[in-house]
Amino acid sequence: MATADGGTGSEDGGGTRTTFAGELKDAVSARAALLIVGVLALTVAFIASYAGAFHSPKPRDVAFAVVAPPQERGQLVAKLDRLRGSPLDARPAGSRAEAVRQLKDREIDGALVVDPRGKQDELLVAGGSGSALSDALQKVLTKAEQAQQRTIRTTDVAPADPQDARGLSSFYLVVGWCVGGYLCAAILAISYGARPTNGRRAVIRLGTLLVYSVLAGLAGALVIGPALGALPGSVVALWGLGALIVFAVGATTFAFQGIAGILGIGLTILVVVIGGNPSAGGAYPYPLLPPFWHAIGPALPPGAGTWAARSIAYFDGRAMTGPLLVLAAWAVLAAALTLVFAALSLGRGAVERSEPRQ
Repeated sequence: MATADGGTGSEDGGGTRTTFAGELKDAVSARAALLIVGVLALTVAFIASYAGAFHSPKPRDVAFAVVAPPQERGQLVAKLDRLRGSPLDARPAGSRAEAVRQLKDREIDGALVVDPRGKQDELLVAGGSGSALSDALQKVLTKAEQAQQRTIRTTDVAPADPQDARGLSSFYLVVGWCVGGYLCAAILAISYGARPTNGRRAVIRLGTLLVYSVLAGLAGALVIGPALGALPGSVVALWGLGALIVFAVGATTFAFQGIAGILGIGLTILVVVIGGNPSAGGAYPYPLLPPFWHAIGPALPPGAGTWAARSIAYFDGRAMTGPLLVLAAWAVLAAALTLVFAALSLGRGAVERSEPRQ
């Protein structure tokens, strides 16, 4: 039936007339509309981040050593350093053994060993860092050697396990741990309120997260290793890494919830999933990523975790200090902020209760 303002309306079971605008307002509240807009923004950011990071992988300034006779070394380093597109950041190495050590210590990503007595040189790579990077280096060096009428043979000094397809198992493991961390924190928020009402409740949440992190870290290490055989390396070391990753991401979710309430879950997704996953060096290691993703990846939990997991699996735990410090910083700072925001929430509640009613 027609309404006084020219719209259409109907009567509900109680005889009250409602308009379409009223029905819409009841069905989609202003808060729900804002959340939908936020989800739309996250969707666009997700597409832009993943497509931006992965649509055109190219090697850029790959740390690369050159082993050659002293009279040729400087000229060859300069020539490789000036290749079109700057795929290599070339530097000299004193011997093949030195280049192998640097590769296993994760100081470089590849090396060229020149044979002064023949026409075939040796390319050293570390497949455990990601097969995409090894493949890219082979293409670059094959083309550069052909220009000098030389050939190369490739030696992988730290190969990925045959059961670890393209070296991605470590990345998938870390992504699973990150998902578990923010889902645990999100469930606690949905069940009992996004912001803890006092410091004691915040401590209880963090304690619950800690127990969950230890269990999730162990479960992930057992599944990826003994159960599936998808990743070698110490189960105990992976367990500890997993517990730290899960706690860091979960505590970060708590901290964001303290800042923005339930919207803090969206902030976690923005940082960890949208920003962190494509920049983690999983599908494409850091030297193949565009500058923005290359820059942020090592500072975010997925990137630090993926690097550390590969170090455990293929590099005897080398070069892990930086990534572990990054994860520890996220965990400690987020836990501290969670406690701070809980105290502030309690203080606001006390002030509101003390104000006289009008």
